[in-house]
Amino acid sequence: MIDVLMEQATNVRKQWSSVCDSVIHDKPQFIKRTRDKMWLSSLDTIYEILQAYQFSAAKYIEDDHSITLSLNEIDLVENGRNEQEARLNLGKAILDYSLDYYNEYELYSHSPNRKGHIPYIFKALIIDDPKKIGDMVQCRDGEN
Repeated sequence: MIDVLMEQATNVRKQWSSVCDSVIHDKPQFIKRTRDKMWLSSLDTIYEILQAYQFSAAKYIEDDHSITLSLNEIDLVENGRNEQEARLNLGKAILDYSLDYYNEYELYSHSPNRKGHIPYIFKALIIDDPKKIGDMVQCRDGEN
């Protein structure tokens, strides 16, 4: 069924400017090149798709009253003097990891224990703001 929606890469290449305009202002485009199939969309569209993926963390109050957040979706743990600082530190860690993942995409995306990180990686890269990312983390009290 999706094959009828596919535009040939040769046609896309010939009409690159109008395809880009269409993708930004109208709808995403499915593209086929020989056996390869791909999808071209605006960042706004992919951001909307990724809204279903939420960052969540267990929150621990340490003996020194600092806060530790342990991210559930990716094995990242950060600490701060208070929850706001811990969230910011976790937002920075998520964005740093996302950049590393993207730069080593071929390796990370084929690793069984990291393949599931893909939507979270792209969500963080699109947001591109450690504070916003940290503020999005849904925290639940963990058990010390």
